[in-house]
Amino acid sequence: MTTPRPILIVEDDAALRATLAEQLALNGDFTADEAGSAGQAEAKLADANARYDAILLDIGLPDADGREFCAKLRREGRRMPVIMLTGADGEEDVVRGLDSGANDYIAKPFRLPELLARVRAQLRLFDNSEDATFAIGPYMFRPSARTLTETGRNRRIRLTDKECAILKFLYRAGGKPVARQVLLNEVWGYNSAVTTHTLETHVYRLRQKIEPDPSQLRLLLTEVGGYKLAAALGMSHP
Repeated sequence: MTTPRPILIVEDDAALRATLAEQLALNGDFTADEAGSAGQAEAKLADANARYDAILLDIGLPDADGREFCAKLRREGRRMPVIMLTGADGEEDVVRGLDSGANDYIAKPFRLPELLARVRAQLRLFDNSEDATFAIGPYMFRPSARTLTETGRNRRIRLTDKECAILKFLYRAGGKPVARQVLLNEVWGYNSAVTTHTLETHVYRLRQKIEPDPSQLRLLLTEVGGYKLAAALGMSHP
C-alpha cells in the first residue's frame, strides 16, 4: 500500500475545508491538514516537522490574496504543487493565478473526483521534475538526477534507479517502517519474481554509499520485517 501524501488545504470556508479534508483522506491516498487563512498556513509551513507534498489554495483568504500568497511561497523557495481554488474563472483570473506560480487552477463549484485527479497529476509531474528535492539526513536528494548531495562536504553520491526508488518510497513513508514485501512490490512491481534477498542486497549497497559508518546505522534503519529512514534527521521539503 502506498504511503498517503500530505496535503495542506488553505481555505476560509470551514465547511468546504472539512469536506475537502474528508474526501482527500477517504481512499487512503492522502492525508489533509487545514488552514483557514494565509497566516495559519504560514505557521504550519514554518513548523520544522511539517511536510506537505501539495497545497490547495483558495484565492479569497481573509488576510491575503491567494495569488500573492502563492507568489510569496515561490519566492521562499517552496516548489511543491499549488492548486488554486476560486470562484473567479475568467481567462484573466486564470492567467494571474498561473503567473503567481500556481501549477493548476480549478473553479468553484468543482467535482471532487476532478480535483483529486488534478492533485494526483500534479504530484506525478512534480515527483519527476528537476525541482523535486528532499532532505534526507545531511543530504539533499534529487530523484530526477539520481543523486544525493552533501553540501557541507561538497560531496555527491550517484544512485542506481533501484536505489533511487527505494529512497524515494522510504522518504514518502515519513519515517514510518515499510515492510520488505511492500517495498519490493513498489520498486520491482507486483508481478516480479524478484525475492527479498535482492532488496536486501540493494539496501546493503545503498548503506555503503550513504551511511557515515555502515557498521553504525543512522539513516537507513532496519525494522521488524522492513526498513525506515530516520525521521529525526530531516524529512522535509526545502
